[in-house]
Order: sequence, then structure tokens, then C-alpha cells
Amino acid sequence: MKEVRWPARLRLPRTRRGQRRLVQGLMVACVLALVPATWMRLEAGDRVGTTADAPVREVAVVFGAGLWNGRPTPYLAHRLDAAAELYRTGKVKVVLVTGDNSRVEYDEPDAMRTYLTGRGVPDERIVSDYAGFDSWDSCVRAKKIFGVDRAVLVSQGFHIHRAVTLCRSAGIDAYGVGVDEPRDSVWYYGGVRELAASGKAALDALFRPDPRFLGPEEPGVAEALATGAR
Repeated sequence: MKEVRWPARLRLPRTRRGQRRLVQGLMVACVLALVPATWMRLEAGDRVGTTADAPVREVAVVFGAGLWNGRPTPYLAHRLDAAAELYRTGKVKVVLVTGDNSRVEYDEPDAMRTYLTGRGVPDERIVSDYAGFDSWDSCVRAKKIFGVDRAVLVSQGFHIHRAVTLCRSAGIDAYGVGVDEPRDSVWYYGGVRELAASGKAALDALFRPDPRFLGPEEPGVAEALATGAR
């Protein structure tokens, strides 16, 4: 059998000094990756809990988490279940669903709306943000476009600290509900992905850029609240 040779650029250092430098470099990279995520956990502090712990707020914000064949993925469905529970128990009056609708064939907010109405949330109490392309965009648009000042955020536990930190940086008094999930491969993938995403999130919180699409103010949340007050 022909011997497989690694390309020179992929070979591990042969000297002790080189190996030590490689290990040190990997350790520094790991620390740098953990710093933003650790900061966000500290920043969110005691503002994360369960649906039972959540304070009474007028608005819940549910972040998109993908579709399968036009329907919410299991993780997104669990977020929506938690939002429906918040509505049923009187913790919130309106649910703002924010997600990606950048393609005609992919519409997270409408799929989220359909799921919620099927769980007993009235259609007139649901508001759709079609330009929530990432967590920062969703938080900024909730504040600047929909006029949300205080909200309960709903996401998985590995993401909720980042969501709370970003929405607070955007000017929203936010409390996060972290939805429990089994420790399966998707959960571990989400945790690893969160380490990578936390670096960008830290920069967003620091420099506060405009979202990819801002647009004019929308009265959807105010109108939904007014409908509920009649």
C-alpha cells in the first residue's frame, strides 16, 4: 500500500520547542474564543430563567431557528411552545416573531405565525419581523422598527445569554427564557457554534452597527397591544 504523506503545511512540529509553541497557540486561541461567551453570560447575569420565572412584559420576542420543509425545526418549535405558554399564562400580550425571509421559498416568520396560531395564540397578537437575519439585527429592529422597550426573549439555553446581551445593548430591557433541550448532537453543535458567534456578537455590542435592513418604523406591536386592550 502506498504511504500517505501529509502536505508539508499540515505536518506537526518535530521539535519540542515547536510542539510547545503549537500547544501554547491553541491554548491562546481557546481562551480568546471563550472570553466573549463568558462576558455575555456575566452580562446577562440573573436575567435568564424559565417560563415560570419570567416577569410580566407586554412583548415576547422569538428568534428564528430554521425550517424543515417549510415547518419549524424541533428547536424552533420548542421556542414557539414556550412563547405560547407565556401568552396563555398572561406573562405577555404580544409575540414578535423574527426570522429570515430573504428568499421567496424560505419564510421563517410566517411559519412561526402558523405554528403559534395552531397553539392557541390569536393571529392579531402575533407580529412578524421578516428581516431578522441574525440576533443583532432582530434586537435592533425590535427596538428601532417595532418600538419594543421591554421584552421576554425566547431561545435555547446555549443562545439566550447572547440574545439578552445583544438586546440590552440595543436598548431593550430584556429577560431571557432558555428552553431546555436534550444533550444531543444538535445541542452540542449549537454550543460550539455559539463560541464562534459570540465573537461577532461582542463586536456588535461594542460598535452597534445598523442591521442589514432597517427600513421605516412599523406599528405592528403597538396595534396588537391596542387590540388586546379593547
